[in-house]
Amino acid sequence: MIAKLTGRVDGLLDGGCVLDVNGVGYLVSCSTRTASALPPPPERAVVLVETQARENAITLYGFADEAERNAFRALTRIQGVGPAVALGILSAFSPDALADAVRTADKASLARAKGVGPKLVGRLLIELRDWAGAVPRPGGVRSGATALPAVAAVSGVAGMGTGLAADAVSALVNLGWRQPEAMAAVGRALGRLGGEAPLGDVIRDSMRELAPR
Repeated sequence: MIAKLTGRVDGLLDGGCVLDVNGVGYLVSCSTRTASALPPPPERAVVLVETQARENAITLYGFADEAERNAFRALTRIQGVGPAVALGILSAFSPDALADAVRTADKASLARAKGVGPKLVGRLLIELRDWAGAVPRPGGVRSGATALPAVAAVSGVAGMGTGLAADAVSALVNLGWRQPEAMAAVGRALGRLGGEAPLGDVIRDSMRELAPR
C-alpha cells in the first residue's frame, strides 16, 4: 500500500492533483486545504497518502500532514461518511478546528460542511469524541502525547504552504470559484500583500483579481 509520495506536481485539479513520481502520474484526491498547500507545477512536493483498494479501483487520498490523515481515518470509520464526505469536512475544518467543534458540540458549524446533514452531525459528535479528546489543544499537547512532525509540501509561492493561504483558498472555493484559479489568485495576492497579511485582506485582494472585467 502507498503511504507517501514525493514527486513533481504535474497538475492541480478540482479535488486533487496529479503527482509525477519518476515518470508515473498518480491521481491524488485531497481536501482544498491540502491542495492549497501544494506548490504550482512543476515544483516538487511531499504528500502523505491513504490508499483505498476496491474491486474496481485503487484510490489515493493525499494529506499535507499526519494530523489531517488521522482525521480522515477517524471520519471514514463512521457509518455514512465516505471518502468524499470526509474530504468535504476537512476542506471546511482543519483537524484542530474539527476537534474543537466536536468537543464543544458546535452543531451549527459542523452542519455547514459539504455533505453533512443533521443526522450525520449527531454521529460525528458521538463517534469522534475519543478522537477529538486525543487531539492536542492549541498551546500544548495532551498528556502523554508525542507531537507528530508535519510533512509540508515544498512551496514555490510565498505563503502558499501556510494556514493563511489554505483558509483563503477554502473561502474562495466556498464562494463558488474553482480551486485551481482560487489557488493562483491567492498566491499572487500573498506575493503582493506578504505572508503576514490579514485573512480578510487576502480574500478581498484575490476576489478583485477573480472578478469579471
